[in-house]
Amino acid sequence: MIGRQVIKTNRAFTLEELEQFMRSKWDTVQYNDFIIGRPTAASIEQYILLPATERFMVIAYARKASGLFNKDNKVILSVCDTPKGAEMEIFRSVHSHNAFFGAWKIGTTMSMEAERKGPAEEALQKYTAYMEKLLSAAGYLL
Repeated sequence: MIGRQVIKTNRAFTLEELEQFMRSKWDTVQYNDFIIGRPTAASIEQYILLPATERFMVIAYARKASGLFNKDNKVILSVCDTPKGAEMEIFRSVHSHNAFFGAWKIGTTMSMEAERKGPAEEALQKYTAYMEKLLSAAGYLL
């Protein structure tokens, strides 16, 4: 399990710019719609929230190159728990006939650890591959 994917880009994105890019390119039928929000009440910043499974979501955000420890501009996608507050909003975006639908039935038959390492990680990989494809087509990859 990786749980986090990094896509290096040739330009910096703000959250608003990444959202605008995704709104103009993202296939909301095959890859679900997304919202902007905080994954938990304690989160200090907002992220792009994508549904993964009933108990997990994928967050997407951008980081600008700066300093010693962050030498590249990047878009990061990561798996995180789905709290009840965001859960109600994010599940309204799920279509019933796409690549992710089977994951919604898993919560009743699988432990959280197995769910995170299995279907949530698979969703992360699918979202990352799709985001990378969109960024590449737009000429934004390093």
